[in-house]
Amino acid sequence: MYQTLTLTRDNKVATVTLNRPDVRNAFNETTIAEITQVFNELSGDTSIRAIVLAANGPAFCAGADLNWMKKMADYTHAENLADAGQLAAMLAAIYTCSKPVVAQVQGDCYAGGMGLVAACDVIVSVDTAQFCLSEVKLGLIPATISPYVIKAMGENAARRYFLTAERFDAAQALRIGFVHEVVAADALSAKVAEIVKALITNSPNAVAQAKLLVREVGGREITAELIANTVEGIAVIRASEEGREGVRSFLEKRKPSWLG
Repeated sequence: MYQTLTLTRDNKVATVTLNRPDVRNAFNETTIAEITQVFNELSGDTSIRAIVLAANGPAFCAGADLNWMKKMADYTHAENLADAGQLAAMLAAIYTCSKPVVAQVQGDCYAGGMGLVAACDVIVSVDTAQFCLSEVKLGLIPATISPYVIKAMGENAARRYFLTAERFDAAQALRIGFVHEVVAADALSAKVAEIVKALITNSPNAVAQAKLLVREVGGREITAELIANTVEGIAVIRASEEGREGVRSFLEKRKPSWLG
């Protein structure tokens, strides 16, 4: 079904795996279209409660495919706009997906690959992974991925790594907040499984709404409008079917229906 990735489903969890190990999972227009499609479809799949974004081979993602970049060198401005728009749509499909997305980073993550990871909700990296925003070495800038990468690592760290294109290791990625967990290779799958288990035992609606809440509130000034929106948010979810069921099950000391 897919040329550049694989999709598996198991116990309410979908795993999307980048599958171009021969080119270090670099992405081209096909990869971009397929990632966009699969995340849009999974977002509306009620049987799925969490998504893992993984990769085959020694590298997680090397960014843009060289052959694709060769084609871009001759693009007109209009063609570049359309091409960048597709990349932006892919990142937005991950970031706005209604399901929580966990990145399982098993190897090096460069350039656009960092954008893929930054669009996820939880990032778990192997301790040997290297990270790099290498665009300025090629006379480019990480423009399309910047909203997600800056949100993940912060403006201060972005100033350094956007401008220097230095490589940094997983320990540094953890220090600057770009990743949430760093583990040894033999513990990576277990750590991801642990996080996924925590995600799928919670109310599916509440998880989706909590993800939306972070997106809508993060970085905003605390105003009367924002306060009113959060008041409305808790009032609506308290009256929701899962909200009522969650409180009832807690008081009655039983499992909620979504664990049935």
